Amino acid sequence: MIQSRLGFVVVLAAGCHSSAQVAPDADPASLYAVEVTTDKGTFIAEVHPEWAPNGAARFRELVDAGFYDDVRFFRVITGFVAQFGINGTPAVDAMWNARTIPDDPVVGSNKPGTISFAQTSAADSRTTQLFINLVDNRRLDAMGFAPFAIVTSGMDVVSNLEAKYGEAPNQTQLTARGNPYLATSFPDLDYIVTAKVR
Repeated sequence: MIQSRLGFVVVLAAGCHSSAQVAPDADPASLYAVEVTTDKGTFIAEVHPEWAPNGAARFRELVDAGFYDDVRFFRVITGFVAQFGINGTPAVDAMWNARTIPDDPVVGSNKPGTISFAQTSAADSRTTQLFINLVDNRRLDAMGFAPFAIVTSGMDVVSNLEAKYGEAPNQTQLTARGNPYLATSFPDLDYIVTAKVR
């Protein structure tokens, strides 16, 4: 089933209504940084668990699992956001999409450089998709998008991600066919090489 909210689309596994708990081995009180190496350069995301503990813990879990390696920035809209988080291997993506996390209260604001999870209008719908705010999107705060991290260096890299395709990549096709779909139809999309905790 596909649901959208302000253009943030998340593909949910059919019949999935459960909310998984956050990673048990992650310390939700500890600030940490993630080094994201892309084909355009590197940026650093500083994660603040006190802003959104469930989101911060899930991000750590995904990074530790290598989920974001070779993942495309499939939706880059100039003056809005850079969105990513659909794994290029459909089976891997489906597994994680069946594991939603509880919502976090919105403590921070979607200011330039902050990172939030995409979600649907349903409660507890966050899974793997993220967006980096390219501008001040504080209007998203009242809609439940809770920032959990901020880009502390390399925002120039994020700002230069390929945006010519806009919203053209089809998320249903991406989740079904993986990276080969994007490589054929949208070959110039930028991508994450590796993401690792520093």
